[in-house]
Amino acid sequence: MSQPDIPPTEPESGRLVRRARGADVADWMRWLPGLRILRSYRLAWLRHDLVAGLVLAAMLVPVGIAYAVASGLPGIYGLYATIVPLLAYALFGPSRILVIGPDSALAALILAVVVQQSGGDPMRAVALAGAMAVVSGLACILFGLLGLGFVTELLSKPIRYGYMNGIALTVLISQLPALFGFSVDGGGPLQDLWAIGVAIAEGRSNRTTFLLGAGTLVIILLLRGFKRIPGILVAVIAATLIVGALDLGEEAGVAVLGSLPQGLPAFAIPWITRADLEAVFIGGLAVAMVSFADVSVLSRVYALRTRTHVDPSQEMVGLGAANLAAGFFQGFPISSSSSRTPVAETAGARTQLTGVVGALAVALLLLIAPDLLRNLPTSALAAVVIAAALGLFEIADLRRIWRIQRWEFWLSVGCTAGVVVLGVIPGIGLAIVAAVIEFLWDGWRPHFAVLGRADGVKGYHDITRYPDARRIPGLVMFRWDAPLFFANAELFHERVLDAVEESPTPVRRLVVAAEPVTSVDVTAADMLAELVETLQAAGIELCFAEMKDPVKDKLKRFGLLTRLGEETFFPTLGAAVSAYLASHDVEWVDWEDREA
Repeated sequence: MSQPDIPPTEPESGRLVRRARGADVADWMRWLPGLRILRSYRLAWLRHDLVAGLVLAAMLVPVGIAYAVASGLPGIYGLYATIVPLLAYALFGPSRILVIGPDSALAALILAVVVQQSGGDPMRAVALAGAMAVVSGLACILFGLLGLGFVTELLSKPIRYGYMNGIALTVLISQLPALFGFSVDGGGPLQDLWAIGVAIAEGRSNRTTFLLGAGTLVIILLLRGFKRIPGILVAVIAATLIVGALDLGEEAGVAVLGSLPQGLPAFAIPWITRADLEAVFIGGLAVAMVSFADVSVLSRVYALRTRTHVDPSQEMVGLGAANLAAGFFQGFPISSSSSRTPVAETAGARTQLTGVVGALAVALLLLIAPDLLRNLPTSALAAVVIAAALGLFEIADLRRIWRIQRWEFWLSVGCTAGVVVLGVIPGIGLAIVAAVIEFLWDGWRPHFAVLGRADGVKGYHDITRYPDARRIPGLVMFRWDAPLFFANAELFHERVLDAVEESPTPVRRLVVAAEPVTSVDVTAADMLAELVETLQAAGIELCFAEMKDPVKDKLKRFGLLTRLGEETFFPTLGAAVSAYLASHDVEWVDWEDREA
């Protein structure tokens, strides 16, 4: 939904858009987009931002508490991770209405570190989660300042779907014990699933707890289609009122949230031990990757809707600043929210002030009404997290991938299995390794072709696709559809010699159609030097056609341009063919010439 009263840009739009795109890096205001918005703030927006902020606050409270509990932390820290980060993002974040805070996609990552390192001590768990937020924040800020906002694009869709589906399944399984009213020893998703089945079979579940949680989940799912109705808020309030009215606390065995500590989050350095450093560092980097992947997609979507430009590197800085604020103010890693952002949009949010109002409203709740949610059942909180986890699953697009490219589908399934079997953080590591292998494989074994002249078709084409294509006697035209680098250099060498050997006539010149070659490294350059010697020894000239100037510049630095000679480089394949025909006595009539 577009914002009709928000202009495409702010006053002095040309200058500000240029700054947002990094044209004037020296301008410190570039790194404070919230202040830049404030300088051109319209009074007409204030009413919308105030209303949207209050509506948003009603969602921030139950969701923040639920995701804190799902992360293995006391519920109050979910509100701490909401207040200060929202204020920080309002200052450093470029997106007008993006809402950040505790997120279901990060719960499994935080829980994996907390459970392993805390030994069951809640305060130690809080320190570990805060340290992860600091690591994540520093990583995001560093990447943003270096202009590396594109890094998450290096993961293909199937791989992203794979690890997110694995995270969603892990989160869902982790919340089932709370939904049924018992606990299990955390030993990983598969072991937990077995333990849950055993507990249910033994009759350890609490019927009242389950009915409250299941009812909450049903209400949330039923109201998802109604954007103007806050389904989570309605469901949580209903569960809280039922527990309070029927006195379903300890007597009925229903676990409830209890009173929240009164007061605001204080500045605190999250001290951890040396033994925790490795787990926290790896976990923090994994959080940074997952959170920025979500933020970059969501911010682009809402930038289009609000007709504004969002710098991905600045978005990374904004996310990093919010995570640092969370880490130093008793919070834990945070990300964008695909459920709370639409709430803010539907409520009429215009600028980052919406998040500020929401944060202040949550802070006011902690100061004057900390007992408001004391009867909130923990099974309802589990239902909130399960509903969010169900929204993380990507099934529809995987069906499309199954239809068009089976191996990428199985790659995605493998990443999902890796997260579930190995654990969230090792599973994401496996996904990154898979992404690197996928990238290298495309360049390691690329498509190549020997080209010929097909009658009735302009240009020169793959003879395997056009079996009737004619080949110019003594000339081999070879196309390589990838950069030339260390992983495929030897294969290129082999395939070129194979093409020469398979030529139906003795070869006098080989022309590499180099338009698809976007780069050459040292290993590939050395290979080309060897290839020149091999071909020259056989009386064959090596030439290139359609090579890009940056690639040609690299060959010049490597000394190959001088060795080959400028005359061996042609602007087009047609020019290379014409030069060959002019210098060699060859019987050849083009189909166009025949028709003429």
